[in-house]
Amino acid sequence: MIKKILNVVYGILLALLVALAVMLAASILPIPGNYRVLSVLSGSMEPAIHTGSVVIVAPAEDYKIGEVITFGEISKTKTPTTHRINDIKVVNDKPVYITKGDANNAPDNKEVAASEVKGKVLFSIPYLGFALNFVKQPIGFALVIIVPAILIIWEEAKKIFHEITRGKKKAAVVEIDEKQDDKNV
Repeated sequence: MIKKILNVVYGILLALLVALAVMLAASILPIPGNYRVLSVLSGSMEPAIHTGSVVIVAPAEDYKIGEVITFGEISKTKTPTTHRINDIKVVNDKPVYITKGDANNAPDNKEVAASEVKGKVLFSIPYLGFALNFVKQPIGFALVIIVPAILIIWEEAKKIFHEITRGKKKAAVVEIDEKQDDKNV
């Protein structure tokens, strides 16, 4: 019974680690279609998008009032913003977006040029961003690499030990059989 429980826990842990590794890769590597996986770090879009959520963002041909977009620079030191389009102006034949976080009382001070928009939010996954941000840290990244490696080594060591033990038992049985044959002769 305990062995079954440990196997279930092992499976769940392994599945979580694989999911985190996939999310990490998706947030770092380019995905065909220019999809991006980003974390929401503030509560400005609550309750629509919770702090710590992961948002999946994809570029669109045009953006409409009411859509949630992600804009701004994406780098190790700069985090993009995810807010709802509150109004649209046209300046020099190009759209300029006035955005506002759902939890904010007033629109953002800075207007957003179309060139700054990374895409619109397709959907969000609550609270997964906390785990994703942890995995992006050195200790989290190490855990995603080291823990699965330890689990794989442990499983292989158990198999090797089992085979060695089984081989010794077979050798002992063969030796006993040979002694019996010697006595019978």
